[in-house]
Amino acid sequence: MKRGNWQGRGDWGRADQRRHHNPGRQRERFSHRFERGGPGTSQNEPSPETASPSLSQSSPAPELPGFYFDPEKNRYFRLLPGHNNCNPLTREGIQQREQEGRRVRLLEEDEKPRKKSSRAGLNSTILLQKRHLGLVPETSYCRLIHELKVSSMRRHKLEVQSSDSSSPNTDNFKLIVADSACERVFTVNDVEHGGCKYGIMNFKGCSEGSLSVEMCDNLYFTNRKVNSICWASVTHPDSHVLLCLVGIADTPGCVSLLPASLFSNSNPDQPGMLCSFKISTAWSCAWCLNPQADKNFSTGLSRLVIVTDAVTGRRQTYGINSDVLAQQFALRAPVLYNGCRTGEIFSIDLRQRARRGHGWKGVRFYQDSAITSVRILQDDNYLIAADMLGKIKLWDLRMAKAVQQYEGHHNEHAYLPVHVNEQEGLLLAVGQDCYTRLWSLGDGRLLRTIPSPHPAGKDSVPSVVFSSQLGGRRGLPGLLMAVSQDLYYFSYNSDYQEQRGADA
Repeated sequence: MKRGNWQGRGDWGRADQRRHHNPGRQRERFSHRFERGGPGTSQNEPSPETASPSLSQSSPAPELPGFYFDPEKNRYFRLLPGHNNCNPLTREGIQQREQEGRRVRLLEEDEKPRKKSSRAGLNSTILLQKRHLGLVPETSYCRLIHELKVSSMRRHKLEVQSSDSSSPNTDNFKLIVADSACERVFTVNDVEHGGCKYGIMNFKGCSEGSLSVEMCDNLYFTNRKVNSICWASVTHPDSHVLLCLVGIADTPGCVSLLPASLFSNSNPDQPGMLCSFKISTAWSCAWCLNPQADKNFSTGLSRLVIVTDAVTGRRQTYGINSDVLAQQFALRAPVLYNGCRTGEIFSIDLRQRARRGHGWKGVRFYQDSAITSVRILQDDNYLIAADMLGKIKLWDLRMAKAVQQYEGHHNEHAYLPVHVNEQEGLLLAVGQDCYTRLWSLGDGRLLRTIPSPHPAGKDSVPSVVFSSQLGGRRGLPGLLMAVSQDLYYFSYNSDYQEQRGADA
């Protein structure tokens, strides 16, 4: 090694010692070198010509490769790559600590009784005055009132009643899906020894303005993973549940059609039709409610879409060049929309079964990453799609063109759904960062960001349901959130909040 290099290395070693003995002086030295525009100058910081003396004195400490500056202790600490048990100070650990601190602060702010609306100057008094004067149309008035209600929702923990009160829920919620009336919620929980359990919770709005939850008697366990679920209308609306189970080891995967009455002992009737279809490794599923394809359901597999008649077992297969991760049927026509891993979104019209090749594909368009969720609006002219880059877009199907984008969603690689409530003009999604975000469906404005009540983690991503009538016809509007082992309700009703607060 050359002498100059050795000397330079020795000087850096002494400088490193001086930095630990006098961190304030060393920080000032690096700040002066940073302001002079030396080799460590950042492109994001102001140049020497534009930075004022007062700004440069209050600017944060410069970033040094391999070091982390702690503003509380006013000194630099050496970082080690990756995770290290001897030195827990890693970049990943610092980011997790900062994210947890931000979550706790937002959680404290979320507990405050009054929150600012996402729109400046928006309050119920001004809206009511404008409504009486005819300055605000009825549809706009209802939408803005819902935005105000969303801003004022507060969190309440729900106690789940069960016939077996001696064994409380100790397993983490993985997924919850409500039926069309929002009276029942199908739940999937991970279990410690592997696999999962699933069952049904019944919701009921009480006369005093509260919400009661009761778990059905029968829970079912499986050692297979549940990839996708949806409610199915076989004998009557939402009479069954469709599950996509992934095979493991010697146990093959399948698609099961289970009657909802199977989960309750109180129903004296027969359980109803129970079927298991030999369809392995299905990523997604959807049930068709259109009479022209009555009792048909679809499953999205790797490079294949299968449409099955649940009564006769007849199948129609469609070969594609990607994995189908998301599906939904339109309401007014028997048209199936599919979202693929390649980012392609395409439709299949079941009335054109005779077409061969790729001629059966209807509308086709693309997003930049794998599609995780597709939702068709009620008029069948618009579709909402989310992908693994965190992009949520509203597409006009008549032009195959994106007309709106919803900013703020966070996703990198997870399979996360989106939820739409057209009656109240809301779009909801839970991000990989475990924050629940609500947007205005019409103009894409982010209305509220709700932090998770539990520390963020890949095994503690909340699953949510939003409804105008949670609990049925006499139910309550609000947001239902299942995270970790707990169930929470975010209520529109201020009376519900006061009553719960008084009880507490």
